Amino acid sequence: MPLLRLQATEGTCRDRRRIERGQRSHFENDLRAVEVNQGELSLYSELLSEIKARVRHAQQRAVLSANAEMILMYWDVGRMIASRQEREGWGAKVIPRLAVDLKNELPEEKGFSPANLKRMVRFWSETPELSAIGARPVRQIAGDKCSSSTEISAQPVRKLPELATDNLNTTLLLQLSWSHNIALMQMVKDKAVRLWYALKTTEQGWSRDVLTAQIKSQAHQRQGAAITNFGDKLPAMHAQLATGMLKDPFIFDFLTLEEPFHERELETGLLHHIEKFLLELGRGFAFVGRQYRLDVSDRDYYLDLLFYHLQLRCFVVVDLKKGEFKPEYAGKMNFYCSVVDDQLRHPQDQPTLGLILCQTKDRIIAEYSLRDIDKPIGVADYELTRALPEKLASSLPSIEAIEAELSLDLDKEASDE
Repeated sequence: MPLLRLQATEGTCRDRRRIERGQRSHFENDLRAVEVNQGELSLYSELLSEIKARVRHAQQRAVLSANAEMILMYWDVGRMIASRQEREGWGAKVIPRLAVDLKNELPEEKGFSPANLKRMVRFWSETPELSAIGARPVRQIAGDKCSSSTEISAQPVRKLPELATDNLNTTLLLQLSWSHNIALMQMVKDKAVRLWYALKTTEQGWSRDVLTAQIKSQAHQRQGAAITNFGDKLPAMHAQLATGMLKDPFIFDFLTLEEPFHERELETGLLHHIEKFLLELGRGFAFVGRQYRLDVSDRDYYLDLLFYHLQLRCFVVVDLKKGEFKPEYAGKMNFYCSVVDDQLRHPQDQPTLGLILCQTKDRIIAEYSLRDIDKPIGVADYELTRALPEKLASSLPSIEAIEAELSLDLDKEASDE
């Protein structure tokens, strides 16, 4: 009996081991299947992403192609009207008649109001470079990328005339919408300045309203005008891009602070209008924090505003100051940039930039203050819109009334076109 029991026990143990081996084998097979499935899922997700990107790219090219065709068509209509007026001696009265007849003949088409037909004639007369693309396929033009835009965008306007080639201007005109082209034609006379705004529009993705606001605020004169030491502290290409990023002055006309105000009120106002603030700073700024705390030797220091610039690949420390620039501000900013480089900067990041914003500055004092500073720092002014006196404000229409009136005018013009 003990022998039989021992044999039975050994048999049971062998059975258990076989079962366990079988279970382990099944588990390993299941695990390998899961790993294979995960690998296939990863490959499938990659394929799906590639297809989505390709579809979106094709959609974008289709939109650009359609826009380019429309711009060329408007240009050609302007050419036909102008050439017939010159050849036949027709006066301006032919345009209203054409507008009526085109509306009757092509009732489904919009954009042929008398005002828009006049714009087409003017567009043709002011953009002769478009005549050079006659036989070139529109899809090729629309698919072009303005490869020079990132290189040219940081240049001061005074250097643009030598860069204002017909090919570049043609490419930009066809990338912009008709309303953008109208705004440039009506608001900017100098061709080099037009080119600058066209480049910025494609680079920054400005809407028509933003473009007109930038033109009114003379952005081409402010861009790249800040005092910096970037040329001495950064590689040439990075210094050029960083310099082109800064304006002087920055216009914070969305704020209505009254004197006296505190720096913290300015900071709060900018963050309450963070979208408009980022728009004035320019494309690429990502907000990181306000009163960002730095711990140095058991002491707390606070940065007014901290950003990360996605194109420059670096942190940007902004220090807001009320009143005139003082030399000691540069030393304090140098300290902040050193700490951010040590505590926050990643190995692949570029050196941290500092931006000191003051109400006013003496350029000579600012230049001396930055001369021997180790970190790349810029100094620029900011301007605010102050509240109107009550007596004057009461005699003016409200913002709502002005916006309502403008909306009616725009709606009427859009319906005509």
